[in-house]
Amino acid sequence: MNTTVLYSWRGRDKRGESVQGQLEALTEQSVAEQLLAMGVVPVDIARDKPPSTTGGADWWTQLTRARVSETDVLLFSRQMYTLSKAGVPILRAMAGLESSSVNPAMATMLKDIRSGLDQGRDIASCLGKYPKAFSPFFLAMIRVGEMTGQLTEVFLRLAEHLAFERDVRARIKQALRYPSFVVVAMLVAIVIINLFVIPVFATVFAGFNAQLPWLTRALLAFSAWMLSWWPVLFALAGLLAYVLKRVLQSAGGRMQWDRLKLRLPIAGDIILKATLSRFARSFALSSQAGVPMVQALSVVAGTVDNAYLAQRIEKMREGIERGESISRCAAQSGVFTPVVLQMIAVGEETGELDNLLFEIAQMYERETDESIKGLSSSIEPILLFFIGLLVLLLALGVFMPLWNLGQAAMGRGGG
Repeated sequence: MNTTVLYSWRGRDKRGESVQGQLEALTEQSVAEQLLAMGVVPVDIARDKPPSTTGGADWWTQLTRARVSETDVLLFSRQMYTLSKAGVPILRAMAGLESSSVNPAMATMLKDIRSGLDQGRDIASCLGKYPKAFSPFFLAMIRVGEMTGQLTEVFLRLAEHLAFERDVRARIKQALRYPSFVVVAMLVAIVIINLFVIPVFATVFAGFNAQLPWLTRALLAFSAWMLSWWPVLFALAGLLAYVLKRVLQSAGGRMQWDRLKLRLPIAGDIILKATLSRFARSFALSSQAGVPMVQALSVVAGTVDNAYLAQRIEKMREGIERGESISRCAAQSGVFTPVVLQMIAVGEETGELDNLLFEIAQMYERETDESIKGLSSSIEPILLFFIGLLVLLLALGVFMPLWNLGQAAMGRGGG
């Protein structure tokens, strides 16, 4: 999948004065087209060197300093919309937000952005220096807002989009909090039982001088194996985590994992609906802001946060470049439901694709909300089953021999 690169440019505006700045684009040709659209004749375009990550603040300062959070970016978008709507110039708005920011990292970032604006750079290039804070979709929308003169409206749309994204993530975390706690508690209980509890019973069973049930022998053997090999198991767990991390960082591994996530029994459907909702809303915002269809799909592909779906969206873009209709490309992608495909076809025929895409996004949002609400109730029976199975195994394997010993002692005493 293509990624944007930062380019430095010099040119002359309509009055013939020399101007310079930075832009993010796929190629130098894309930079030239954007400059011409802004009324700037490019003179020189060069790929910018990435900033060095060494030097500057020491490693401890970099580790402990505050980060620019998603909430900071959301508040920034809302405040910029309010100030722009009130007619406050961009530089004054940035200065005001810098002085009122309670996050030192945010204040430092705003100061650097304002410095870049003072040097004649465009807003998108200044924000693009902070890719961890501003996503490619955010930067693309800002760039479109600058080119079309709708920056105020773009800030409003971005604030709404970020608020929706944060709300979905918060609800998913809330729904998974209890199941995650139960799973961790079960794993901790299994480790404690095998390392500390069962060895005590093993010494008791050793004095029975009797044949133990097979389940008891299996539990004792597993406990002894954990006691003997726990350093190796710990090292293997660390090695497995490292290998998985490297695999997921690779393009192929990320693609397979993102495709597998969509097929998970309970969470897969929620992930798919939430991702398609993000795609529909992002696509609608881009199209409404005047972004060309092909460029909009390239930008949106980077916002879905799923390599497999991003690949399907790129296939849609390639189909549109060949002259095929959006509805046909969407059908060939194989990720949309028939109802959504019908809505896309109607929107394409009537010229109301933007509005229908917003309706598709709202429909997926409602379905995602309903699925999230039922997530805990869907997982709880599975957790209860495994907890019951664990208790049953311990009862049969540990307490049954003690029960049999008690009955045998009572029988001998009664005889």
